[in-house]
Amino acid sequence: MNELKNIDQVNFSKLDGLVPAVVQDNQSMKVLMVGFMNREALEKTQELGKVTFFSRTKNRLWTKGEESGNFLNVVSILIDCDDDTLLIKANPVGPVCHTGNDTCFYEMNPKADVQFLSYLQDFIDKRKEEMPEGSYTTSLFTKGTRKITQKVGEEAVETIIGAMANDDENFLYEAGDLLYHLIVLLSHKGYRIEDIVKELKSRHS
Repeated sequence: MNELKNIDQVNFSKLDGLVPAVVQDNQSMKVLMVGFMNREALEKTQELGKVTFFSRTKNRLWTKGEESGNFLNVVSILIDCDDDTLLIKANPVGPVCHTGNDTCFYEMNPKADVQFLSYLQDFIDKRKEEMPEGSYTTSLFTKGTRKITQKVGEEAVETIIGAMANDDENFLYEAGDLLYHLIVLLSHKGYRIEDIVKELKSRHS
């Protein structure tokens, strides 16, 4: 993954100061829309964490959703091999197209609930990177492997208790806690939930 590290990587010269920016749903991987960015639009995108284009018709910067509220919240920005095209992975708030469609290509963009696990991992990975004060997840990362594995063990026991007691509500609640703490442990060890999926797929095949 060729993530953008420095804005000076981007070659704005080929299209008179603009580069195409493809926006992709971070969960479903559907292409949502394509726009153009100049240097200022990219800087504002990075600053706000919301996709901002340069509108050629309005001749100004334009943050997607500034009028509708249907923002595109940035997860990552990748740059292509020629340094002149951007791929922005984002979480959309509402439909993306001005027509009311999910995408500007008139595709439906339903999200399977299981895709939320990738979003949750992204959120947890960001907590690990930023370590904001007052965050429970930050406290787990701060205390390290012993504390995180202890919590995984505790939640596993609670999940078993809920299952054995035929208490479905408690069973699902504790299973959610177990999965959350397992993802924290994966992040702490430098892995992702997708790595477990790959392992399971390899066994299945």
